[in-house]
Amino acid sequence: MTSVHITASRSYDVRIERGLLDRVGDAIREVCGESKVVLVTDDTVRALYASRVLESLARAGISAELFSVSPGEGAKSLSVYARLLSFLSEQHMTRTDVLAALGGGVVGDLTGFAAATFQRGIRFVQIPTTLLADVDSSVGGKTAVNLPSGKNQVGCFYQPHLVLCDPDALNTLPQAQYLCGCAEVMKYGVLGSAEFFRSLRQTPVSDQIEDVIATCVRMKSEIVQSDEFDRGQRQLLNLGHSFGHAVEACSGFSVLHGQAVAIGMAIIARAGAKRGVCSAETAGEILAALEQYHLPTSTEFSADELFSAIFTDKKLTGKTMHLVVPEEIGRCRILPVPVEDVRGWIADGLS
Repeated sequence: MTSVHITASRSYDVRIERGLLDRVGDAIREVCGESKVVLVTDDTVRALYASRVLESLARAGISAELFSVSPGEGAKSLSVYARLLSFLSEQHMTRTDVLAALGGGVVGDLTGFAAATFQRGIRFVQIPTTLLADVDSSVGGKTAVNLPSGKNQVGCFYQPHLVLCDPDALNTLPQAQYLCGCAEVMKYGVLGSAEFFRSLRQTPVSDQIEDVIATCVRMKSEIVQSDEFDRGQRQLLNLGHSFGHAVEACSGFSVLHGQAVAIGMAIIARAGAKRGVCSAETAGEILAALEQYHLPTSTEFSADELFSAIFTDKKLTGKTMHLVVPEEIGRCRILPVPVEDVRGWIADGLS
């Protein structure tokens, strides 16, 4: 087993090992005792893995109930969040009990926000089943639900008590979702390690999956530990996300999150090269890597459409947007840009 320790307002371990789904019960009991568990998942993951996790909990002597939502971004709504809170109340959950998220980023975000707010905080365990959640969204404590006006508009920082990553769960992941995770993996290489980036070009992610997950988690943990509440360096993790979220919003979320992040990275790389922040060669390397993993690098939406969509983005601070721009592979810059100039950045990056 690989274990990465995260030091934050609550310290915890991220455990990475094949077959871990069948040992969830022992792991939760070790960290949280014999507390009652409510397992939150979506209908797709429920059919694949819920029974295994529930059986593991039962073997460990832990009583558990299941709460399942429809798959997709629509589950991150205030109405679903309210239903989950009501379910927790009906189950007489207390602050010493456990809310566990079994699924991808949507389930993790929803469950984490419920855990943070139910009775002002209940124990929380992440059990990611997608590559994107393994390497990114399950770690770091960001929780949220959406509003009709924008993504992740209601949320808070709430660190989990434990994260359990079983790479075997990726065996049933649809190819499109797997590639979404590869976009986030590529982001870490562009952000902080040319060596890691080049290894991803030479060896497929699938052939080094446990090392890839551990590397991304370690890189994220270093950033989170230095800036847990996203006031400085943690903004680097938004590489590709500012414009990516705009693509998601314009598409009505028909473009998957990882696909949108890939498009966002492509836009900012092209714009950065045109504006002299990085070389054309660096931008070309980023685009080539995304294309190698069959990720999109363009969008049908215009600069005006994307510019309109950014006004509900959390990355706006007053009249400034903080763009994360590559300088070279392995190093990026946080660049404060006046809002009125952002449309020009988007236009430069679209072609």
